[in-house]
Amino acid sequence: MTITIENEVEFPFGFDYKETINKVVEGAMDYCHCSYESEINVILVDNKIIHEINLQQRGVDAPTDVLSFPMVDYKEPGQFDHLEDLIEYFDPESGELILGDIVISVDKLLEQSEEYNHSLKRELAFLTVHSMLHLFGYDHMEEEERLVMEKLQEAILNKAGYTREVS
Repeated sequence: MTITIENEVEFPFGFDYKETINKVVEGAMDYCHCSYESEINVILVDNKIIHEINLQQRGVDAPTDVLSFPMVDYKEPGQFDHLEDLIEYFDPESGELILGDIVISVDKLLEQSEEYNHSLKRELAFLTVHSMLHLFGYDHMEEEERLVMEKLQEAILNKAGYTREVS
């Protein structure tokens, strides 16, 4: 698996943020039974950059906490069995499934960890797993979808050890 992490901000996390991202990505892959070697790009930015991306890509003129750019079209969220014959989803050099990109606002990460009264590590883990589920085709536009995503997020975070008490 190739997980590329780019940090575009100068911020002293106080913990190994790359380890947290890697652990959550791998945990989500395992929990959702994605058996393909995959490529995921994670970019850490500030509110200014994520605001620009949000405006360009979604037409939303505001910063957000995380953006997901899935590269795979799913018949059903989290169903990977139909992908094996779709070569356009795989990197021709590495053979890895190109899942997509995750963009996380470190500014929002800080704000939300304070707002929800949990650690930066737990908030980073949450934003990462939330975005991974989007890369797997899940959404939360409808109430039923939201409930499914919330259940998966909590299960993956708990299994990886990122409970609300994580410091």
